[in-house]
Amino acid sequence: MIRKFNKSTALLLVDTQKGVNDTFYYGGKNGRRNNLKAEENIIAILKLWRTSDRQVAFTKHDSREENSPLKLKLESGQQLEGMMPQDGDIVVKKDVNSGFIGTSLELDLRRAGIQRLVVVGFFTNVCIETTVRMSGNMGFDTYLVHDACAAMNCIGHDGTDYDPDVVHNMAIANLHGEFCTAITTADALGLCEKDSSSLCRVQGNE
Repeated sequence: MIRKFNKSTALLLVDTQKGVNDTFYYGGKNGRRNNLKAEENIIAILKLWRTSDRQVAFTKHDSREENSPLKLKLESGQQLEGMMPQDGDIVVKKDVNSGFIGTSLELDLRRAGIQRLVVVGFFTNVCIETTVRMSGNMGFDTYLVHDACAAMNCIGHDGTDYDPDVVHNMAIANLHGEFCTAITTADALGLCEKDSSSLCRVQGNE
C-alpha cells in the first residue's frame, strides 16, 4: 500500500524550463526527446496539488556551460507555460545536476515539515536521476512520476545513438526499488485523494 499524499508531501518540479526542448543542443543533429506528454502530465499534477494547498518546490537550472539553453538570463531558461512558481513555493537555483548540491533545498523542505517527495521534470537520466538518488539517500520517501519526466537521446562514448525511450526507461529502472518508487501520473493524482492498496512502495536502502 501507498498512503495518501498529505501535507508532509511536496511536489518537486526539476528544471521545467523552455530550453529542455532544444533537441539539437542535447541530442545532436538527430536530437529527439521522448514522452512529449510530460508537460501535460506535470501541469495536471501541479494543478491538483495547488488545490489541496500542499507544498510545491522548484529547481531552476542556471548552467555553467557556455552554450547551454538553460541559463536564467536567456528566454530559454525561463519556465515552461503553466509551471510558474507562486508565493509560498520553495524555489532554488542550481548549476549542477542535483537539486540538493549548493542549494537550500534540503533545509527548506525540512523546515516545511516535508517527509515525502514527488518528483517530476527534466531530464530523466541527468538532473532527475541525480536529485532522486540524493533524495532517497537523505531519507525522503521519494516517488518519481515516470510519465511526467522525459529524456533526450544520448550519444555514447563509442558514438552509439541511444534512443530517448531507452535512456529514460533505463534511468527509471536504476532508480525504482532502490532510491524511489516509480509511479504514473494517474497514480499520483489518485494518491492526492486517498490511499492506494493496489500500489506498493518499494524504496530500498533503508
